[in-house]
This record gives sequence, C-alpha cells and structure tokens, in this order.
Amino acid sequence: MSDQPQRPEGEQPSSGQPSEQPPAGQPEQTPGPVGGEQPPAYGQPGAQPSYGQQQPGAQPGYGQQQPGQYPAYQGTQPGYPTEMSPADQRMWAMLAHLGALLFSFVAPLIVYLVQKDRGIYVREQSREALNFNITLVIAYVAVSVITVVTFGIGALLYLPLVALNIIFPIMAAVAANKGENYRYPISWRLIS
Repeated sequence: MSDQPQRPEGEQPSSGQPSEQPPAGQPEQTPGPVGGEQPPAYGQPGAQPSYGQQQPGAQPGYGQQQPGQYPAYQGTQPGYPTEMSPADQRMWAMLAHLGALLFSFVAPLIVYLVQKDRGIYVREQSREALNFNITLVIAYVAVSVITVVTFGIGALLYLPLVALNIIFPIMAAVAANKGENYRYPISWRLIS
C-alpha cells in the first residue's frame, strides 16, 4: 500500500493549480475575489454596490441624495435662479419698457429671456413690452411697404407710430415703477 490518499475514480492528481474542469457531479464554482470565495450577496457587508447604488457611509455623488431626503427647493440650490424682491422686479420691468425706446424689441427680449424665471411680475411686464414692440416692428415694415407703393406719401404714417413708440412705453414704465400691471392698448399677444 502507498502513503498517498486514495482518490476517487476519474480524479486527476492535484498539482496545486485549480483544474479547469470541475470534478464529475459537482457544480462549477466561480472563483471569488480571494482564493475561490464567493463575493458577498447584495446588502451583505463587503458587497460592492452596483450602478446607481451607494456604499453605506459614502457621500452622495452628483445627482444623488441621501436616503430619506427630499430634493431642496429650486431657489436654494446653486445654479437655480432665486426670486427677486418686488423692488427689483419693478426695476427690471421698468427697464424693459424704457429700453424699448432706444433698442426696440431687443431690450424687452433680453429682460424677458434673462429675468423671466426670477419673478412673475417681471415676466408678465417684459412679455407685454416685447409683444408691443414686435407689433410696432410689424407696423413699421407694413408702413415701409406702403411708403414704397405710394411713392413716399405713406411716410406720413410713421408719425403716429413714432408717437405710439414714445408715449406708451413711458406710461408703462411709470406704471411698472409703481408695481401696477400695464397692458398696452394696441398690441398683438404673440408671446404668451
């Protein structure tokens, strides 16, 4: 008899290296991280989190929040606009109306795009100024066509347009400075 332990039939001698084929009748085992151990199951200590999950005690990454927390209000997070004070809203609304005297629809457009999320009052008044000035630009184009067709006689129609372009924005700016809602009497509501 030999000193070596007896092996079952079909088993090859071990050379210290794991065999590529499992012994007959035994399920195949996947080698784990350390010496053939299976990795811990989800939720067990030492388990690695899968995509979108967080390790316990780790700080939340971008776009993640701690369990049980609700997202903060928009105005309190960096990158989100905060609502302006009523005085600032009145000032920006007044600038939207007065800026139209020098820069036509460009000034109300800039105020509308930049400040519309910062307060309801500034959004409504800059939109009102923008609608009025777009209406005026359309009227100026129409009067220009009429002037060309009538060989210059239609240029007289520019006078009422210039008067409207001066009087109504000043009235709107005064109302905006007081915090009143001003509606232009002649305006297409194109931007809503």
